[in-house]
Amino acid sequence: MIYQITVSPDFSPQHIFGWYVFNTWLQKELQIRIHVELFNDFESQRQAILNDQVDLIFANPYDASILVREKGFTAIARAQGMPDEAIIAVNIASTVEKVEDLPPGLRLVSTEDPDINMMGLIMIEPANLTAENINMQQVDTYAIVAKKLLLGDADAGFFLKAAYHDLTNLTQKDLRILIESKIDVVHHSFLIGPKLKDRSFDIQQMLVAMGDSEKGQGVLDSLGFSAWEKVSEEDMEFMIDLMDTLG
Repeated sequence: MIYQITVSPDFSPQHIFGWYVFNTWLQKELQIRIHVELFNDFESQRQAILNDQVDLIFANPYDASILVREKGFTAIARAQGMPDEAIIAVNIASTVEKVEDLPPGLRLVSTEDPDINMMGLIMIEPANLTAENINMQQVDTYAIVAKKLLLGDADAGFFLKAAYHDLTNLTQKDLRILIESKIDVVHHSFLIGPKLKDRSFDIQQMLVAMGDSEKGQGVLDSLGFSAWEKVSEEDMEFMIDLMDTLG
């Protein structure tokens, strides 16, 4: 049997190779066959989830809710010290100095990343802005969000913090962070589907111990992680409830 692993589409493109390296390591450790399937957008991935075509996934918080409560997935780990935080950024030349300066009719650019968009919309509320009185354009990647800001095609953009800091130094030099969320309890999670539920403890132990070997640490480095840490059922339920409340 061949299992399928995928990653939330908001991961940094520079770590694509790392997920293939990780999959090779995981197959060898578990002695099973696993195929990497990466999706270009959230909707395609969500359809694969609904069609039961995903067995392991590094999921964003929004999709984790669907996976756990509707598809019987179990969350076992998360990247250590990497909570999901949202950033609102503008062009370095923008006259906007604080969120309250953002005007109605704001040209805002974002990806389809649901949890980042939710947090971003909460953060613009002090300017009396909502989804109804801004012009919101959605693009495929955070690199395109940055490009739109640099070209002056948008006034502000929503970013996943990790994705913003993965932009080139040259790009970041011409952007300015307006505000950054500090929620600290929202995160991407590694989840195991029902077909592999009996291996969930084994996989969790493998991930947490990954950095104990030079080879395992090299795989972590290729993902941009320092380590994996355990996620409990209580942690996951708290995060899902928080997402429901914020949404």
